[in-house]
Amino acid sequence: MEFEKWGRRIRAFRKLKGFTQKKLADEIGVSVSALGEVERGMREPSIKLLEKIADKLEISIEDLIPKEEQEN
Repeated sequence: MEFEKWGRRIRAFRKLKGFTQKKLADEIGVSVSALGEVERGMREPSIKLLEKIADKLEISIEDLIPKEEQEN
């Protein structure tokens, strides 16, 4: 799916910052299953969700953008 690259980057940053799925989901106010679906590329992350994730992980939304999309 097209959102899979977004999900992989979210997962990578989440792990890098030491968050479990449950901890991050609780912190940003979504269910673990919703976050898991985003990370697996099964659900499109909204801008609002991306903002919450980036804020909690102390990164920019641009850090989450897959390189292929940055080049377009």
